[in-house]
Amino acid sequence: MVKIMHSNSTQAKAKIASIELGRNVAMLVILAMHCQMFLGYWHTNEEPWFGYIFNQITRFAVPLFFIISGYFVYPKLVNSPIDAMKAYSKPLFKVWVVWSVLSLLMPFNLGVVAEHGYLAERQGYWNYLMQAPLNTLFEGGLVHLWFIPALICAVAILAFLINSKQSSLIIPVGIVLYGYGVLAGSYQVITEIEPPIFTRNGPFFATLMVGIGFAIRQRELRWTSTKALFIALAGLAIHFAEAAVLHSYGQPFNSNDFLFGTALWGLGCFMWLLAKPNLGDSDVTYSISKRILPIYVSHLLVIILMNNVVAIAALTNLTKDMTVFIGSLVLTYLLVLGIEKTPLNKLLFR
Repeated sequence: MVKIMHSNSTQAKAKIASIELGRNVAMLVILAMHCQMFLGYWHTNEEPWFGYIFNQITRFAVPLFFIISGYFVYPKLVNSPIDAMKAYSKPLFKVWVVWSVLSLLMPFNLGVVAEHGYLAERQGYWNYLMQAPLNTLFEGGLVHLWFIPALICAVAILAFLINSKQSSLIIPVGIVLYGYGVLAGSYQVITEIEPPIFTRNGPFFATLMVGIGFAIRQRELRWTSTKALFIALAGLAIHFAEAAVLHSYGQPFNSNDFLFGTALWGLGCFMWLLAKPNLGDSDVTYSISKRILPIYVSHLLVIILMNNVVAIAALTNLTKDMTVFIGSLVLTYLLVLGIEKTPLNKLLFR
């Protein structure tokens, strides 16, 4: 069993330093991906291949988040699955509702607001969401919030199976959902399967990833760092090979959230972190990692604000991208720190 590290920081107690570092890195690359960098320049054959590759190289992050969630929810789920599921999901659901409402109210395009008014700008977005109301239900008020209902769905499925004495079905059920999600998602250009919702959302990908984390903790699985790195690189290679083939069928290279190789990629990354429990054992790591959920739910609204700023300043290309990225990174963290010192912290982040 991995030894739980104890640093001088009281925050380090009962935490695995490398996993906390993994959370931080995953959040950083998700923020970078949402900045949509390198897509307007550095073209090869009239396509932004540097931007495409950069986008896809970040795709390990969300699976890693799901696996980490499954790993740490295991003890509570096995002891009291339904009660644990409710206790786990309730605060997440509240955060999702609050940030969905904020996202529905905050204008995204200040130019449209200035020219046509607040309601005209917002009605366009509200109408867009209502074009697919079921999908919006599983996503929320802004695209990145999909992670929260997906996580809740996955934990609910695990809790139901454990409570029904069918925990052995967690991985098989997860594989079926994941397979359908991939075939009806990125592979839709080939399969022509029409899913009821966008398959990144809901239980399709989250169940297997959370289930993998659960199973690792349940079985006390450990790999050497070499084996874990090999699996991660194999998953990465498969993911990119799939993306290349699908691109030849018309699937945009940077639109693949999950492919078959992505699960292996995320698994390898997690097991590599687990094999190096001391990695990142510092106060800075724990200070950032305890704020990952607040950073996650707030970062995209800050990115939208920064996109308005660079538009007003008429910045372009690399200057624009770096301004949006660095500005969003700094302002999101400062926003979270500021809200922590106010009564709004309980409403917005807990």
